[in-house]
Amino acid sequence: MSTTHSDPAAPDSGSQPVSIIEAATVALDVDAGTDTTAVITHLAGLLVNTGRATEADGLVAAALAREAQSPTGLPGGIAIPHCRTEGVNRASLAFARLAPKVDFGASDGPADIVFLIAAPASGGSEHMKLLSSLARALVRPDFVASLRAAPDAATVVALVGEVVAPAPAAGTSTSTAAAAPAATAPAGVEPAGSATGGKRVSIVAITACPTGIAHTYMAADALTYAAQRADVDFVVETQGSSKSTPADPSVVAAADAVIFATDVGVKGRERFAGKPVVESGTKRAINEPDAMIADAVAAAGNPSAARVSGTPASGGAATASTSELGWGVRLRQILLTGVSYMIPFVAAGGLLIALGFLLGGYEMALKPNGATDPLGATIALSNSLTNLPSGGFAQYLGGVFFEIGSLAFFFLVPALAGYIAFAIADRPGLAPGFTAGYIASTVGAGFIGGLVGGLIAGFVALYIGRIPLPQWARGLMPVVIIPLLATLVTGALMFMVLGRPLAWVTTELQDALSNMTGSSVIILGIILGLMMCFDLGGPVNKAAYAFAVQGLAVGAAPDLRIMATVMAAGMVPPLAMALATLVRPKLFTEPERENGKAAWLLGASFISEGAIPFAAADPLRVIPSMMAGGAVTGALTMAFDVGLRAPHGGIFVFFAMSNVLGFLIALAAGTVVAAAIVVALKEMRTRSTKTAVAAPTTAAAPVAA
Repeated sequence: MSTTHSDPAAPDSGSQPVSIIEAATVALDVDAGTDTTAVITHLAGLLVNTGRATEADGLVAAALAREAQSPTGLPGGIAIPHCRTEGVNRASLAFARLAPKVDFGASDGPADIVFLIAAPASGGSEHMKLLSSLARALVRPDFVASLRAAPDAATVVALVGEVVAPAPAAGTSTSTAAAAPAATAPAGVEPAGSATGGKRVSIVAITACPTGIAHTYMAADALTYAAQRADVDFVVETQGSSKSTPADPSVVAAADAVIFATDVGVKGRERFAGKPVVESGTKRAINEPDAMIADAVAAAGNPSAARVSGTPASGGAATASTSELGWGVRLRQILLTGVSYMIPFVAAGGLLIALGFLLGGYEMALKPNGATDPLGATIALSNSLTNLPSGGFAQYLGGVFFEIGSLAFFFLVPALAGYIAFAIADRPGLAPGFTAGYIASTVGAGFIGGLVGGLIAGFVALYIGRIPLPQWARGLMPVVIIPLLATLVTGALMFMVLGRPLAWVTTELQDALSNMTGSSVIILGIILGLMMCFDLGGPVNKAAYAFAVQGLAVGAAPDLRIMATVMAAGMVPPLAMALATLVRPKLFTEPERENGKAAWLLGASFISEGAIPFAAADPLRVIPSMMAGGAVTGALTMAFDVGLRAPHGGIFVFFAMSNVLGFLIALAAGTVVAAAIVVALKEMRTRSTKTAVAAPTTAAAPVAA
């Protein structure tokens, strides 16, 4: 059997052992509290006492933020809270053998063996490899049993030192037969190494987690041991914090099935297009590795198994056709792909239109009496550098900018639909998707028509691609057959069935907005403000933004208010976090304070994503605070009747805005409200954390002695 890692997490050959644990950071049979916060606080206190970390608050906050992403409890009574943060001086471990046990979210109950894995934010790959080696050892029952039986702290230090000792150089194929403990598959899971007609099954796996320190490598080793028990050929590619070496292309090509055990996106997913796939998060790979290997073996011998979409030659963005992810997650990814590709057209076209207004006046968008085209288009097409209009060079340049922007802006809906279809069916979906979007614009179905048309085009192209054809015809599928049939089917549906109803829906929505006055428009502002600050560039944020951009294309006054409201609310989160780090810097870690400095410019430029580092570290306090500030800004922007003709730019497009003073007042009010709330919530957290730190830090002294 060949069972290898393409990226072992141990240090390179010739490296010297690095001390990441000492007796003073080990606590045996200790009562550290009744919940995860208390245990992590206790262990953070040990690292601070030994000088391995500078302050407990930031370390505890970073570890709890990682815990909030997904619990770190593992089957067998183990937990591995971990983080990377500026408050750690060098890669370190703190260990506790708990009595009583504490629940870290494992499926089989609370944990009594807990490692706090702490790495510096700028830690090198060697530190990451050492920490990852420990995480991998925790899938070995013999190692865990030795920790439970250790009579003193020195024994624990020695046990950990053995598993993080230097190993063969990265990239060397290593059999796990020697490292793996004697083990058998769980009851009900039968070894099945040859489920493809007597041929030995070959499986390639990818494992990846958000921090790339622990779960990435634990999932890799758990699957490796399970593959050994199932007697299959197995290669795993770890996409973690330390160096990631892609699996050899020949190994990928020969694989009968693929396992994606990831909590984040897979790098180079298109390499596996067409392969049977089993997909889950890293937790399932750690908890149920034998079941995942069995599923992959079964998929290898099943012609109707879920597969990575696309073809190996397509090189496009592939999407797995697997029920593991669920339709809700897949649909969100599909729509976000369309919106992300649409935004460059919005930014380029909208800002050029705004520059056209700045140079030539707002009459660029008006149609003179009897004219079929706006004035800007007439000026651009009827004049030249040697034949300037009556308004001179500035008016001519304004007309040219306006017309270029209008043409770019027209691609908004086709690009949205085209790349939604691309996310579903890869490159064969582009032609039917763009066509569906163009039809939606032509019949007046707008943004809603683009969404619907893109989804139809993508799924039609996807299912046409699954029609079995002779081998000689398969090469024509992506370039001729799929685009032709999918464009025909989608176009006919849009013209003959869906176009007019979708256009009616779009018209009704626009009319409803035009009739909004008084309190109703304030409520709309609050809703838009909440949406813009809910997920900071995610699907809800993008939905509100796309709604505003569609209204901007219409150009009526109520729609211009929507654009102003969305932009003002989207500027609040980064500006609020920048203000909070300025007025109360001690509540934030050093990286957060640095991010706060950059957030001033990001917020001023209408880049909501500038607040993501803060929200990721402390979502329960940051996101509600930002939503409160966004709601205030949204309501005031509507109340002040602010209008905006540019889709992006923040403070740099004031020239395209009406009532700039009202915009600034609304923005300042929301920023102050959001900053005040987040500071208050963090103050409450800090007071409770300091109270918790005092007791365990004192209790740790006898252990250190």
